[in-house]
Amino acid sequence: MDRKTKICIWTIMIGLANFFAYTIMYMFLGGEAVNGWVTVGTDGQPLYYLQSGRLVTGGEFVYSGIHSISIWLTVAAVMLAMLTLAKDSLIASMRATIVRGRTFITVLATVIGFSMAVITIWFVLQFTQRMSHPVTPQDVPVPVRGNT
Repeated sequence: MDRKTKICIWTIMIGLANFFAYTIMYMFLGGEAVNGWVTVGTDGQPLYYLQSGRLVTGGEFVYSGIHSISIWLTVAAVMLAMLTLAKDSLIASMRATIVRGRTFITVLATVIGFSMAVITIWFVLQFTQRMSHPVTPQDVPVPVRGNT
């Protein structure tokens, strides 16, 4: 196995581990922070809520937000690693098509990189806005609960 293949396989494994850890922590915390909100309590201290409406500590809120943001970087890395591993097969199978294999790979890698960068930046901006602009209690969203 060559070095490039080992790096791609490790990237995929680490990406899957990160996604698994995110899923476990999402269940443990009861939600995520990027779609959560911050309010100011009666004592003037910030109160941190996940999108589910669960009150958490500031550390849990920041951890959840950072881990939510990291998922998009992980998705991009895993997709690009899989594309790299499949590159030779794709190029070989696309010799007689309108779009050449190398062009297809370049366009696909560019779309993956650009779209994941945009989503990551959007999540970062949304999270920093939540942290820096607490909402007033009357503006707090009401979480939607399923029928039980």
